[in-house]
Amino acid sequence: MDLPDTFRPSSMTANEGGLVERIRQAAERLLSSPRFHRWAAAFPLTRHKARREARALFDLCAGFVYSQVLLACVRLKLFELLADGAQSAQQVALRTGLSRDAAERLLDAAVALRLASRRSGGRYGLGMLGAAVLANPGIADMVEHHGRVYRDFEDPVALLRGLSGTTALSGYWPYAGNADAAALDDGRIADYTALMAASQPLVADEVLDTYPVAMHRCLLDVGGGDGSFLRAAARRAPELRLQLFDLPAVAAQARRRFVEAGMTTRAEVFGGAFQTDALPRGADLVSVVRVLHDHDDDDVMQLLRAIRALLPPDGTLLIAEPMSGVAGAEPVGDAYFGFYLMAMGRGRPRSEARLTDMLRAAGFCQIGRLPTRIPLQTCVLVARPRPLTADEATKCN
Repeated sequence: MDLPDTFRPSSMTANEGGLVERIRQAAERLLSSPRFHRWAAAFPLTRHKARREARALFDLCAGFVYSQVLLACVRLKLFELLADGAQSAQQVALRTGLSRDAAERLLDAAVALRLASRRSGGRYGLGMLGAAVLANPGIADMVEHHGRVYRDFEDPVALLRGLSGTTALSGYWPYAGNADAAALDDGRIADYTALMAASQPLVADEVLDTYPVAMHRCLLDVGGGDGSFLRAAARRAPELRLQLFDLPAVAAQARRRFVEAGMTTRAEVFGGAFQTDALPRGADLVSVVRVLHDHDDDDVMQLLRAIRALLPPDGTLLIAEPMSGVAGAEPVGDAYFGFYLMAMGRGRPRSEARLTDMLRAAGFCQIGRLPTRIPLQTCVLVARPRPLTADEATKCN
């Protein structure tokens, strides 16, 4: 029983506060008692809750094994195989190079995790989650990418204490904390740019379903990668002009993608690092998609101020990324990205309230979060530029 801090009103006296704390401590002692857990598991009114919590705790302990079952399914292309039609364990064994016993173990594990399902005649078919992996190819890329994550998290206490040394993730995302990021070549940016492009459809549709980009004249995507988000926006808004800003090597990839898509007349590409280079002007909508949480506060404030300086009075800033403290998405925002970005060596997940404070400090107003269908994939904040004071206008000129 975890009593929230908001239970205690600001007018509560010290004695009342002490009473609440004593009640909380007593409840925690009770919940930590093996005897209480045995009773709760047997008592009819608490038995269901006790079993559910025991399952949740075991899932936390066994999470790595579950993720490796998923990795095996991805690497063996099990979901593609089952999508062809229900298969027996022997058929799966022949098509994957496994023994029949190993194939059966994998299939049974996949059924338990809802990745596969049992069919008549002892066959196996796609499960709901396996079908979802097929429908979103970026998920398989993320599953493969997690091999680096596991290496960095082998000793989480060393990671927390800053004793891990150079991490695999910091090498994978070479721009993180790199003062010479603008000089990175194709070899250093190819892997992470491909991963971002593969996972972008998961985010782009959420953002574009939430915010009507077609009502704007020109969209600048800062940190736009290979242009995947802008190409998706272009399909929604045929009259929208497009600008992309990213590191020079990444921008070169985006330029090639726009040429391939026949979009050179409506898309401009600019290479640079926002810490050292000016952002292009002319846009009335600026998007930063999965960018801010990769950077520390000083860099984020610099970027927000630069965006504020270029936006016209009727402009809008669109921020899309996983956020901390979002109801129903806490494991993603606070647990997954909290540790992932720590291993990466830069950035942190931020709450809507924290981002709102930073936006206000950077000169924005009318700040609000728009609802998305799946908040664990992304949240969307929009903000309008506050009118500049005379001193601010002088500094921007």
